[in-house]
Amino acid sequence: MTTETVTTDDGVRLWAHRSGRGTPLVLCHGGPGLWDMFEDLAAMFDGEATTVRWDQRGCGRSQRCDGPWTSERFVADLDAVRAHFALERMVLLGHSWGAQLALSYALAHPERVGALIYVSGTGIGPDADWHPAFRANFLARLGEVPERLARWQELTDRPRLTEEEDRERAVLQWSIEFEDRERAPEHAGRMADPWFGINHESNKALNEERKRAWGTPELYAACQALDLPVLVVDGDRDIRPRSAVDSLERALPRVRRVILPGAGHLPWVEDPKGFRAAVANALAW
Repeated sequence: MTTETVTTDDGVRLWAHRSGRGTPLVLCHGGPGLWDMFEDLAAMFDGEATTVRWDQRGCGRSQRCDGPWTSERFVADLDAVRAHFALERMVLLGHSWGAQLALSYALAHPERVGALIYVSGTGIGPDADWHPAFRANFLARLGEVPERLARWQELTDRPRLTEEEDRERAVLQWSIEFEDRERAPEHAGRMADPWFGINHESNKALNEERKRAWGTPELYAACQALDLPVLVVDGDRDIRPRSAVDSLERALPRVRRVILPGAGHLPWVEDPKGFRAAVANALAW
């Protein structure tokens, strides 16, 4: 188990961590603008995989920088992580925004990916396929406890937040990601511990890029030509409509999809047994 510094071709230092032994498995965390929260997930595969976790540029334990905040730049950073650990090929697992990044990497460098594991993504269609329903579901779920919705709205409306307020807002927001409503605040609190601060600039820029670049015929055609095995894993209680992922499933020539009942946006938290079984099969491809 080692923590290392990866230096990109433009000199930015990235935090990375390697553990376990076996098939190379590189993890791409969600966000954008967050950091690696995969310690528990990585531990599931200690006996089967050499797992590499990393914090994306400007985020978490990686060096603060001025970007650039583009998918192309983040794909290059991921390739720097791969090269640093001397991985000729790897299984690539991405979650949420990280699923988009992992897919972008696989499209750019398919020869370096043994298999792609796409977890809780939103497909390759336009935002209109999922974002309005997500927004409605988000407000409805947070509104189950009116005081939480009111506090989240109060913090959202403020032009500036302290670090403590930013963390409070994030925990309120993340609490809607879990189907187990009783344990949701606990799970969300764990995501924010330790707290490194959200890179809001990265978040805004990469989300705007997705709105421009996703949902195009060119992207669909590129996915149709992607000749490598892909596992799509969803929790069926994710508040982002899972139908949005159908666009990706239809396009890919070699795809298997596992939908875990009773799990939300972080399915390894709420169905660790089902998630582990699905991913272990993909590691053996």
